[in-house]
Amino acid sequence: MGETFALALAIAASPFPVVPAILLLFTARPRPTSLAFLGGWFGGIGLVAAVFALLADGISTGGDSPTWLSGVRIVVGAALVAYGVRQWITRGAAGELPGWLRSIDSATPRTALRVALLLSVANPKVVLLAAAAGIDIGAAGRPVAAELALVVVFTAVASISVAVPVLAHAIFGARVLPPLQAAKDWLLRNNAAVMAVVLAVIGLVLITNGVSGL
Repeated sequence: MGETFALALAIAASPFPVVPAILLLFTARPRPTSLAFLGGWFGGIGLVAAVFALLADGISTGGDSPTWLSGVRIVVGAALVAYGVRQWITRGAAGELPGWLRSIDSATPRTALRVALLLSVANPKVVLLAAAAGIDIGAAGRPVAAELALVVVFTAVASISVAVPVLAHAIFGARVLPPLQAAKDWLLRNNAAVMAVVLAVIGLVLITNGVSGL
């Protein structure tokens, strides 16, 4: 579970979903819109992890970690390292915000839910991390109920960086907006560098664990 927890933290460390989550707090209906975004993000990550956990459970024989799982770790780790290197090389090339992010101030709860689902299930980095976690969970030979419970825990940890600003605003209201604005500005400036380091470190961990399991 240590590796699975690390994968969840890698998703949580991504500034990519945090920026739109914070921007939604400055819309005309911040509470329902941001909560819809959080629900979509949680649901998307949980769906990917659950699908891969059930697939791995269906082909796993239980007991010790199978050899194919080590191969999957190596492949996923190599892909994450490649993504990290690419982000580090291009980290200074970021320009203005993409159009969809600039227009998010007019988002409705339904739009926010749809955007969050797309950001989670259509983002290769998130899918790789959630899939790797799901495979780890499903290959351990646990009962299906236990696997799904672990998927929920994994998803909750992976969603914590989005949940914190959204729930803080839901509880404390507009008082949290000034520090969140500052956090958003920092994330925009350092998004690529943060993700490059996180992806490379997690990728190297997966490769190391995969090689040791062969």
